[in-house]
Amino acid sequence: MTAIAKKRVESRIARHERVRKAVNGTPERPRLAVRRTLSNMIAQIIDDVSHKSLVQVATSSKEFQQKFGELTKTEQSKKLGNLIADEAKAKGITTVVFDRGGFIYHGRVKALAEGARESGLQF
Repeated sequence: MTAIAKKRVESRIARHERVRKAVNGTPERPRLAVRRTLSNMIAQIIDDVSHKSLVQVATSSKEFQQKFGELTKTEQSKKLGNLIADEAKAKGITTVVFDRGGFIYHGRVKALAEGARESGLQF
């Protein structure tokens, strides 16, 4: 890893730690955490009080790739947002706190958030 790449990762982690001081998921309003890699996105709804993951979906899963594998990464992120919102509503979760994980609210992270909002998840 080059020095520039290492600094970028360290900066993202610092941003995430700074935001996590204020953003906590409760049983009434759990946290929607987003993880972005070069090729995939992972979205998780977490109750920080009981330290439990309530819902998790990822673009790397076989089912997701069979349905949406031909789409671009940004379009897949939007579908992932729709999917996490639908699964959350099935478990009775309607409002969440959005945790972008230190990533910039742009591109795939923004598409995931917009997809979740379109499907009825409030944050």
